Amino acid sequence: MTQTPAASTQVRTPDPAPVPPPGRAVRALRAVAVASCLPYITIKVVWIAGGRIGVPDGSTLLEHRTMMAVVNSVSVLLDGAVVVLALLLTQAWGRRVPAWLIGLPMWAATGLLAPIMTGYPLQLAGSLVDGSRPAPSNSEPFLASWVFAVVYCGFILQGLSLGTLFVLYARRRWGHLWRGCLRDTGTTRAARTTAAAGSLLALLPAVMHLLWATGATTGLSADRIAERSTDFYLVEGVHTLFAVVAVVGSSLLVLRLRAAGRLSPRIPLASAWVGSGTLGCWGGFLFLTTLAPADPDQRAACLMVLTYAVSMVAGFLLLSGVVSVLRRRAA
Repeated sequence: MTQTPAASTQVRTPDPAPVPPPGRAVRALRAVAVASCLPYITIKVVWIAGGRIGVPDGSTLLEHRTMMAVVNSVSVLLDGAVVVLALLLTQAWGRRVPAWLIGLPMWAATGLLAPIMTGYPLQLAGSLVDGSRPAPSNSEPFLASWVFAVVYCGFILQGLSLGTLFVLYARRRWGHLWRGCLRDTGTTRAARTTAAAGSLLALLPAVMHLLWATGATTGLSADRIAERSTDFYLVEGVHTLFAVVAVVGSSLLVLRLRAAGRLSPRIPLASAWVGSGTLGCWGGFLFLTTLAPADPDQRAACLMVLTYAVSMVAGFLLLSGVVSVLRRRAA
């Protein structure tokens, strides 16, 4: 009696199904995401090279050329990352990228773009109501108005196209993580402690942005007080909204409130993701701007610096709670 070789009796695991090439709609979204970066990158490169396109005489951007060159170089790299993300989200090899390597940049992009996508349309609507945007008589122009229109419209297109691509990508790769309901989510004591600490810290920026949105001058520099306009109040209101969204979403997702146990984790997860990104990334960006050299009347007050620093810390704490929940659900 002959023996069958062991190799012939082994059951072969079928190869994983190949990832289909991106469809026409996905390719169109990728093209929009890449094209929307070009105006911003072009303007920044011109400024780095010494050009003054869109920069009027007397602008504060002309006072610290070396610092602005460094800042513009960093911003070019950040917007160039959008191009890389658009490729990662639409190519087969993008499915093999570690989760953190694509999740963290998308979290930052979401947090930075969401307030612009919300605030700029509100600012346009506010300008229609006011009829104009009066500036203080003693103020110097910062940038030509068309620069804001080109850049912010590009940011909105980036947010819409890149956000849609990420949702499609995440649904294919991690869609199983937000099935079921909130009561199925297991959380650790460390995650709940972190989320609670982040929520408590987020109260400071939420309260301060609300005060500034309603006309209070507490913690504002003299220069900022003099330059307040409808745009300022709308932007502060938007930051207040996203701080509240971050706290509510994280509380529902991580703290497992009984009243919301039957809810799907999708909305709390999206709220915690976007809200924590706004707190962390905009808080960090605004905190860094307060460290730049400025005239005495332009220096940020200690309370403003504290608000931005606490916002940054709160955002990262809330993000860690979200990551902990996703890891538990994946397990």
